Amino acid sequence: MSTRSPDMPHAGGPRLAADAEPSRPARGRLAWLSAVPLLARPITRTMPWLTLIIGCLAGPTYLAVLAHAADTAHWSISQGYVRFAFVPAIAALAFVVRAPLRPLTQTTPVPVWAAPAGYLLLAAPVLAVTCWADLRIVAHTVPHHSGREALYPLIAQLTGWCMVTVAVAAWADRSRYADLGGIITVLASFAGVALVWYLPVTARVLVGPPASQHRVTIAWYAVAAAGLALTCLAMRDRWHRYARRLRLSPARAPAHG
Repeated sequence: MSTRSPDMPHAGGPRLAADAEPSRPARGRLAWLSAVPLLARPITRTMPWLTLIIGCLAGPTYLAVLAHAADTAHWSISQGYVRFAFVPAIAALAFVVRAPLRPLTQTTPVPVWAAPAGYLLLAAPVLAVTCWADLRIVAHTVPHHSGREALYPLIAQLTGWCMVTVAVAAWADRSRYADLGGIITVLASFAGVALVWYLPVTARVLVGPPASQHRVTIAWYAVAAAGLALTCLAMRDRWHRYARRLRLSPARAPAHG
């Protein structure tokens, strides 16, 4: 019998498309967008809603009680109380970036940062409403001669705190201590903010006075932008990073024949 040449046409019909046409790219760079709706329900269900809501409700409740006492005693609430009231919300944000769906997202045609980004998108409106409620509660206690411009540095500071916390949480989730990432993030971010706040070198720029309100606002928004850049860099990292390398002992090393 003679062997059929691969260039000869098939006797039973036309050739297959795979043989007749050159190979094409499997999918475009944005083809993963079609798989994002499949993760919407798991991301919504695994979102730590209870932790986030409790942390966001603690601040307005504290300020509401404090504002009632301030009206009774005829004294105004300073911005320091607003910062302290926002601490539980920032602490709750530290537990949001944790991605329990990483084994699922790694098996789907979506980027590795899809789940953490989804959690942040769900948490952002809740944090914005919390900040608005805190400012509304203390608005009537702010002296009229100070103007609304006094609240702009405060909003910038809260935004910077949030982005620093998110950046620390994103990098902690890529470490060998990912299971303790929330606690590590709370301690590290609060320690870093306190150090920057009371260090004389940084206090001249990030704390007013002596820095002006305009200067403080720009500085904290720059901190928020840097935190956002570090967060994006950490979320693009696909694998966990370990401080130590795994080594096989000589007794357990595989024998090579």
